[in-house]
Amino acid sequence: MSLTGVIPPVVTPLTAGGDFDYESFARNANRMIDAGVHGLFAMGSSGEVAFSTSERRDEVTSAAIEVAAGRVPVVVGVIDMQTTRVIEHAQRAQELGAQGIVATAPFYALSGPAEVERHFRVIADNIDLPLYAYDIPVCVHTKLGVNMLMRLGEEGVLAGIKDSSGDDVSFRILSIKNRDAGSPLSLLTGHEVVVDGAYMSGADGSVPGLANIDPHGYVRQWDAYQRGDWDGVREEQDRLVRLMMITQVVDGVAGFCAGVGAFKTALNLLGIFETNNMPEPVTSLTGSNVEAIAKVLAEVGLLD
Repeated sequence: MSLTGVIPPVVTPLTAGGDFDYESFARNANRMIDAGVHGLFAMGSSGEVAFSTSERRDEVTSAAIEVAAGRVPVVVGVIDMQTTRVIEHAQRAQELGAQGIVATAPFYALSGPAEVERHFRVIADNIDLPLYAYDIPVCVHTKLGVNMLMRLGEEGVLAGIKDSSGDDVSFRILSIKNRDAGSPLSLLTGHEVVVDGAYMSGADGSVPGLANIDPHGYVRQWDAYQRGDWDGVREEQDRLVRLMMITQVVDGVAGFCAGVGAFKTALNLLGIFETNNMPEPVTSLTGSNVEAIAKVLAEVGLLD
């Protein structure tokens, strides 16, 4: 399976008591599928994989597969510190019906390039699903090398890359080398504010957390890309950047609270999520921060 198009990392809603909110999840996933997205990525960073117990991972994975009901493929994040733990999550995701898995480099215990490459090889040897590498050095403190990725792609170890590195130079080089090799890898950008640049580099799609808020915008951008309408691609990106300001207008918070916290707050304001609750120990946005996000949503025409 080669992923292309818009594959949002689905945000995981919580009830007031901190349990998984299936109804809100289904409402959001169905809304994105109806908007025309081409796949769902469950248990990514926006899906709170780092905060999730094995039971929560199962709940969210099962919900994504059930709601998608074969309409779009579901890939599942199996992120964990070391290889054996990742394999355990991957095999469970496969049992539940995932159509692909997404793994980062190992972290916490320090690894070198040889160990990172072996990590992906061993995962692939222990599953019967396409494996996508998640390049997110800000979280795992390892940047995946272009030559290693190409080697693993050409050998069939990796099916593709979700690039959230923010390294546009590396992504451009990877795009050229991938094209020269016959495109063995599906290249997906997770850098939602410069998707237009990734498409110019030849990306096969995007994995934008912001698509939880405005899936139609990212689908319109993809459609413009397919038509070769570069003015349309850029114009849609400019509008989406203005929407991304929901993560910038909040005050007194940072990191996960400002990013996914803003996404959840926007989804709550739009009536998709019942709450904007965050996993412990992250605080939920309140007061003036909620008002600031509502103002941005109104300015881009998503909220009356």
